[in-house]
Amino acid sequence: MQNEINIKDIIITDDFWSKYIRLVKDEMIPYQWNVLNDEANIKIDAERDDENIPIEKSHAIENFKIAAGLKSGHHYGYVFQDSDVYKWLEAVSYSLINDSNSELENIADGVIDLIGLAQQKDGYLDTYFTIDDKERMFKRLLESHELYCAGHFMEAAAAYYSVTGKRKIIDIACNLADCINRYFGPEEGKIHGYDGHEEVEIGLAKLYSVTKDKKYLELSKYFLYERGKDSNFLKDQLKDDNNKTFILPGMGKLPQKYFQVHQPILKQETAEGHSVRLMYMCTAMADIAYLTNDKEMLEACTKLWNNITSKRMYITGGIGSTVIGEAFTFDYDLPNDTMYCETCASVGLIFFAFNMLKNEPLSLYGNVMERSLYNSTISGMALDGKHFFYVNPLEVDPVASKNDPGKSHVKVTRSEWFGCACCPPNLARTLTSLGKYIYTNLNNTIYTHLYMSNEVDILINNNKVSIKQETNYPWAGDIKFSLNIEKSSNFSMAFRIPDWCYSYSVKVNDEKAEYKIVNGYISILREWNTFDTIEIQLDMEIQEIVANPNIKDDLGKVAIQRGPFIYCLEQVDNGENLHLIKLLKSSRYEYEFDSKLLGGVGKIKSKAKKLIIDDSWEGQLYRSDKKSPIYEACEITFVPYYSWANRSVGEMRVFINKDL
Repeated sequence: MQNEINIKDIIITDDFWSKYIRLVKDEMIPYQWNVLNDEANIKIDAERDDENIPIEKSHAIENFKIAAGLKSGHHYGYVFQDSDVYKWLEAVSYSLINDSNSELENIADGVIDLIGLAQQKDGYLDTYFTIDDKERMFKRLLESHELYCAGHFMEAAAAYYSVTGKRKIIDIACNLADCINRYFGPEEGKIHGYDGHEEVEIGLAKLYSVTKDKKYLELSKYFLYERGKDSNFLKDQLKDDNNKTFILPGMGKLPQKYFQVHQPILKQETAEGHSVRLMYMCTAMADIAYLTNDKEMLEACTKLWNNITSKRMYITGGIGSTVIGEAFTFDYDLPNDTMYCETCASVGLIFFAFNMLKNEPLSLYGNVMERSLYNSTISGMALDGKHFFYVNPLEVDPVASKNDPGKSHVKVTRSEWFGCACCPPNLARTLTSLGKYIYTNLNNTIYTHLYMSNEVDILINNNKVSIKQETNYPWAGDIKFSLNIEKSSNFSMAFRIPDWCYSYSVKVNDEKAEYKIVNGYISILREWNTFDTIEIQLDMEIQEIVANPNIKDDLGKVAIQRGPFIYCLEQVDNGENLHLIKLLKSSRYEYEFDSKLLGGVGKIKSKAKKLIIDDSWEGQLYRSDKKSPIYEACEITFVPYYSWANRSVGEMRVFINKDL
């Protein structure tokens, strides 16, 4: 079991990530607060063509006021609208670590008071059912999202209490968890089932972590092991509801795999169904495996991890191959222009990866966590903090997005908000809690999983070790660690070797270090003293990445990577018809950091050629391939994938044709 690192003891000072943290604090949190209160003058978009998506307003805070009896009216929005408030509250909690803000904290306290007023006497908390559907409470778990919302509140409660020490939110969360415990479990007379959307399992585990009340841990474990035991539970439960009207039309037609109930969790070996649901299930499984030393659970996690990352994950760390069900499909089915790759799914993959690291410090988990974080996660937010992607594609053509119904979900610009607004607050809570993903402390070893400038205090062998990490990562691979220790101590420090790095050097106190490579980490065991320094140099060469030949869409193409970033071509730099561009067999690449471009990014230039569509094609859709294609030389510019769509509407591509 590792020693937990208090997130309050980690202060991020990094240039790259501090901009994001400030952006969330100064722009995103106030902006989302206005949205939740229906005070933002914005256009709310549907994330895809679907007339059932509510896009008039958020109404989320108003729903709580109505449930609390402070206002009259009906519930508006999705049945899971409460979770937008909870994720906002969690983001606020973590933002207070780096920047104490009494005004924001007072607003949060007011929200907590409101939530407490909306909670029923028996502990039940859900505005939709409290306002409009009391008689259906816990009767439609296939679609109700009651436990999903409860889980998000428990996560917010654990975060707010951990940061502020204020007890009220924990009391509300415990009352809610106790209510759920009275209704669910293996005992006779209780509901033997689970929510259609995993999340309460995560929340209960976090509630246990701050309260140490084992009944919450056991209830989380119960929900996981019950899942799929009766694969017909969700749909059979609907039969007992006299009201046959669906809350979310169409949910009853979805297959068992969509809900991850087609098999008990220990027997699931491939990533199936709704990608966010699966990520939340896996996140909870990995946490329960860690908290209870459940080896079977960890083995099940490993099987799912291997399938996802070796056969069903995009180069950006995005997951979810189809808009139908926002789901996984089959091995190596990774289309670039119809994919889904929901921002929430990338966030969920980070959660899963970190919980696997808590169990086993293997660099492969840290590599995926980094890949998703630097690419498909932060691409979900514009550089202004007020526009968002729900879907994160690898190839975009504005004409196709506008005219092809099968690509209506592939947006060319980020939206101000969504009818289903899960992604923006999910991104906010991840960025404000970023510090907790940097280190773990296990078996007399301090592991560094992410590289970014920060200061942290870590307790090892009952000895406080203060670490200052300094780096210009992700643009450069020089990282320096400076130690301040209460007393000399013998322990290991381990540093992840990124999967993109093939050459590196290590120094301790300006001298070549002695180290071992353990599970993809540079491991240094010695007696450490105050003023010791460790310097690591990771070579950041520009690389051409090819996909597994089984990925049909990427055959004969390459993607460009430097450090943790995947790069892309945009029309604004390279003109239209990006599909006509082909890299040369001997292409060379030049890297330059441009402080004036996109808030400061590294850009990559290369020579290429572009197919000319001459007049001889006029009036011909197909012809005999006897005429040699004509190309013109061109220079192309790549920018980091996360930064695309921040300048103008246009085409974008990650995988580029190449003479092989």
